[in-house]
Amino acid sequence: MTSQIAQWHAEHGNFSLLLSILEEQVAQFRDGESPDYNLMLEIVSYLREFGDCYHHPREDAAFNILVARDPQLRLPINRLLQEHRVIAVAGEELVARLNQVISDAYVLRATVEAAAALYLAYYRHHIATEERQILPRARLLLNARDWEVVARAAPSCPDPVFGKSPTAAYSRLTKLMAARASPDLAHATQ
Repeated sequence: MTSQIAQWHAEHGNFSLLLSILEEQVAQFRDGESPDYNLMLEIVSYLREFGDCYHHPREDAAFNILVARDPQLRLPINRLLQEHRVIAVAGEELVARLNQVISDAYVLRATVEAAAALYLAYYRHHIATEERQILPRARLLLNARDWEVVARAAPSCPDPVFGKSPTAAYSRLTKLMAARASPDLAHATQ
C-alpha cells in the first residue's frame, strides 16, 4: 500500500519535472526563440502515453474507492476525473499544434502558446490537488485489497522514460534526463 502511494508520488514528481522542461521550452517560444519542438513533442507524448494510459486509470480506480469510503471527497474527485479528460484533450491539441510546427505548417504563435498554457495549467493544478488532498486520504482510507484493485485498473507497464529500460521512442528525453542527473556527463557530451 505505502509503496503504491510512493510510486504515485514519484510519478507526480517525474511529471512535474517534465512539465517544467516543457514550460522552459514554451518560454523560449514565447520570447521569439526557437525551442526544441521535437523535445516538446516527446514530453507531451510521454505524458499522454504513460500518464493518460497507465497512471490516470489507476488513479481513477483509487478515486472510485475513496468516494465510497468518504462521500465528502465526491466533489474534489469529480473535478479530478474531469481534469483527466481535459488533460487528455489538451494534450491531444498540443500534440497537433506541435506536429504542425514541426511540419512547417503555418500556425499562429498564440495558438501554440495557448494550447501549451492550457495543458501546463491543468496538469500542474491537477498534480498539486492530488498531492495536497487525495494522497493523504488514500494513505488513510485504502487497504491492501483496494490497492490490488487499483493496480489491476491498468496493465502493468514499465516507465518508458524513468524506468530501468527507457525506450528508444523517448531517446531525446532520456538523454536530457541523464544529463540533468549527472552534470559531469552533460559537460562531457557538449
